[in-house]
Amino acid sequence: MSCCLKADFSITIPNSRDGESLRVCSSIGSLQFKESYSSKEFLGKTLDGSHYKPLKLDPVNAQSSVCISKALKWWEKSLEANMIEIHSAQQLVDALLNAGDKLVVVDFYAPGCGGCKALHPKICELAELNPNTLFLKVNYEQLKAMCYALHVHVLPFFRFYRGAEGKVCSFSCTNATIKKFKGALEKYGTERCSLGPAKGLDETEILALSSIGQIKRDLVPSFDKVEEELVLNNGFKEGNAMAVV
Repeated sequence: MSCCLKADFSITIPNSRDGESLRVCSSIGSLQFKESYSSKEFLGKTLDGSHYKPLKLDPVNAQSSVCISKALKWWEKSLEANMIEIHSAQQLVDALLNAGDKLVVVDFYAPGCGGCKALHPKICELAELNPNTLFLKVNYEQLKAMCYALHVHVLPFFRFYRGAEGKVCSFSCTNATIKKFKGALEKYGTERCSLGPAKGLDETEILALSSIGQIKRDLVPSFDKVEEELVLNNGFKEGNAMAVV
């Protein structure tokens, strides 16, 4: 967030009884002068910065700026290179399909979730210790429709995916049960030969996301074949149920 002041500016300082100094700064493109005054010298007075001669800088930055850096949210802090924020269902589908045989952990969280906030530093530590594992972060509040389709109803929640096997486990976890998370990393993160292309989401999840417009049908590999197999499987189950009756 930035606000800009022109080169010639005045600042009116209200009356103050404390003796602490006040710093008045002005800049053209960047800070060019800084000067401290005792509050006793300018009680109720107007400070004029127009007599200062700015240095010659890039004319593009002709206005002075006072910039306040945006504070990071808790879920944005301490992120490792192998931690990626997911912004859409299609991005999640693509990330899982392009992960190869790498272990992928999908971390479902919400900004207002106290358990998620408390667990975040530990997840960042584990991501640092497991650089070959990909951590995909999903903001529940921003992607509610997708989370509903994936049957995520409790937070914090994690899903582990590995290559051709697809989803290998899923569970909720807190700092108190972090051993469960570490155990899954150890079990599914070991080196091994690739068993084939990455599977990604289950077929039913792909269909659910497509049915609510979260992903494009023509972008899903072999979508028609998957749909046909599901229809056949459901028909087979119904036929068996009728035979039993």
